[in-house]
Amino acid sequence: MKLYEKGVYLLNGTEIVEEQEAVTAKTGKDISLKEAAKQTIAYHILEEHNTSGNMDKLKIKFDKLTSHDITFVGIIQTARASGLEKFPVPYVLTNCHNSLCAVGGTINEDDHMFGLTCAKKYGGVYVPPHQAVIHQYAREMLACGGAMILGSDSHTRYGALGTMAMGEGGPELVKQLLSKTYDINMPGVVGVYLKGEPQRGVGPQDVALAIIGEVFGNGYVNNKVMEFVGPGVENLSVDFRIGVDVMTTETTCLSSIWKTDEKVKEFYEIHGRKEDYKELNPGDIAYYDGMIEIDLSEIKPMIAMPFHPSNTYTIEELNADLMDILEDCEKKALVSLDGAVDFTLKDKVRNGKLYVDQGIIAGCAGGGFENICDAADILKGKSIGPDEFTLSVYPASTPIYMELVKNGSAAALLETGAILKTAFCGPCFGAGDTPSNNGFSIRHSTRNFPNREGSKLQSGQIASVALMDARSIAATAANKGYLTAATEVDATFRKPAYHFDKKIYENRIFDSKGVADPSVEIKFGPNIKDWPAMCALTDHLLLKVVSEIHDPVTTTDELIPSGETSSYRSNPLGLAEFTLSRKDPEYVGRAKEVQAAEKAREAGEAPESALPEIEAVLNKIKESYEITKENTGIGSTIFAVKPGDGSAREQAASCQKVLGGWANIANEYATKRYRSNLINWGMLPFLIDRGELPFKNGDYLFVPEIRQAVEQKASEMKAYVVNEGMKEIVLKMGELTDDERTIILKGCLINYYRG
Repeated sequence: MKLYEKGVYLLNGTEIVEEQEAVTAKTGKDISLKEAAKQTIAYHILEEHNTSGNMDKLKIKFDKLTSHDITFVGIIQTARASGLEKFPVPYVLTNCHNSLCAVGGTINEDDHMFGLTCAKKYGGVYVPPHQAVIHQYAREMLACGGAMILGSDSHTRYGALGTMAMGEGGPELVKQLLSKTYDINMPGVVGVYLKGEPQRGVGPQDVALAIIGEVFGNGYVNNKVMEFVGPGVENLSVDFRIGVDVMTTETTCLSSIWKTDEKVKEFYEIHGRKEDYKELNPGDIAYYDGMIEIDLSEIKPMIAMPFHPSNTYTIEELNADLMDILEDCEKKALVSLDGAVDFTLKDKVRNGKLYVDQGIIAGCAGGGFENICDAADILKGKSIGPDEFTLSVYPASTPIYMELVKNGSAAALLETGAILKTAFCGPCFGAGDTPSNNGFSIRHSTRNFPNREGSKLQSGQIASVALMDARSIAATAANKGYLTAATEVDATFRKPAYHFDKKIYENRIFDSKGVADPSVEIKFGPNIKDWPAMCALTDHLLLKVVSEIHDPVTTTDELIPSGETSSYRSNPLGLAEFTLSRKDPEYVGRAKEVQAAEKAREAGEAPESALPEIEAVLNKIKESYEITKENTGIGSTIFAVKPGDGSAREQAASCQKVLGGWANIANEYATKRYRSNLINWGMLPFLIDRGELPFKNGDYLFVPEIRQAVEQKASEMKAYVVNEGMKEIVLKMGELTDDERTIILKGCLINYYRG
């Protein structure tokens, strides 16, 4: 794999040229870099959806929206509070995360009924639990050549089908529901040039992990669009392309798009939507801001060890250097787990081989038809054995499940001792198949963050996940739990044709066809709560640092856990109790203490009556500034080196806001998604330079004239660390759009739309 150090030109979709002079010599055309940059597929799609008239400052309107049942309640509640009357574009509400309704009684099913009645009232589509995971339904029924889809899940990626899709926090979908725009600077476009053909036994997760391992750490594609081109694309099935595409989220790119061909056309025809196909290719001379060149024939079976998809090795490397790599995992665990529990995988080594407790093939990445058929072919006639090792397979949709039954793949899997389950995202975020304490799971799913599989540090339990391709998971299962690459086994791959039967959906899914029925009464369960009132930004701001995180990257899972919290996603106050529970269990209590002072202030009382320690801080500030309880808000903040990697879930920010958070302070933000979530909940996305931290947990920071600074578009502002004295520091904020500044001034997106 080669990463070019600077931008390159692609000629006729097949030849990479680094210098402009060479382009002219080869083509006889003297094209400028700016004009060549307009010849990417990404540029054309963005241009067609941009409403600003300025391709440097995009205002995008999406064609379709999609959400699942961890996010759609909060989104619709926010939109309702902001004046929603009808879904202006097709909006699909799937139920693939909160599918298990045993946790919390009927809480989750209440969310589903909320979704169904909202689809009727506002004119949407409702996909019941177990029918399909969000992204598979979108591939089957929503994707469209040249279209753009916005989803409230970070793995919203349909580029292999010619659809530019983006995963964002809920407030960005609210904007679309209110006929507003998605505002970003024109992103860079990085080409991914594929050549060659994968080895037998190598699958899409192997290619994806190889890419992630190369580009995550260096930020090569951060917030850029990845555009897949080159002759190697034609050597991949559409299912294979989809499997690579969905994992591009883990590179921290903004979106993805692929050239399309007859295989993609056939995909649309199989799904009864041939009119939705569109041929997409870059222009004859296209300029890319970077290029990743991949020879598919050189990719080997991969494994991403705990605790990140970028912690990659070939399975061959792992087996050859097993104890040293496991030692490295233990060192990473000390950082990721803060030493809260003892962690080792060395006890999984038996007779020099790594033994695995569990295999999972599931969700939007692993649950595809081709992945499962190939796994079934590897396992046919084998046994997974009666020991600790278990294997669970989750087809990504009921139509896929039915076809697996018809072609014999389901029977081949079941007779080995594997279990076939319904479409569900649970194994990807800790709501199903949680391993036993010290368990080690290999999964063809999307993430392997700490505790992502459902283990609970606070209960002294730790398990871990490695990411692998379905084929190597099947090979490991055939070897009764001993780690094995699919290239090491002899199997005949049938490659059966796929037949899509839409009768399942026609018989079960509610589709309003875009017709709203205002007479429908929305069903509210007792756990569905409105957002609490949030006040506007004050003239000055006093912040107490209530958590300090020095990990290189902080995931949204660590900011607000997945898994057991799912039942409270529709209850802002209930969910907020889990904020930072895995990373800093004292955070909620500290934040509430500061919030009590702010609530007293808003009630016209003295803040120190609720938080006595603040009196000395306020008196020190009054020596230099004229502050009053009317003009100085009081809130909490956290510091993290690089927060926001991973999920698009807005709750990572909104839970802090609900607990009185007014800002985050970071050296950088891992994703645009998380920074946007902060802004949409009225929180200031402060930045400080790397180096020695000028404050510590428990310190108070005074930011004078913050409202004026936001109004006047200041990019940096002075602040003070307040203790015995006033130590001046500098806080930066980066670029904000005019709308983003107004949202912060108003206090949150809801206030912004209420006027």
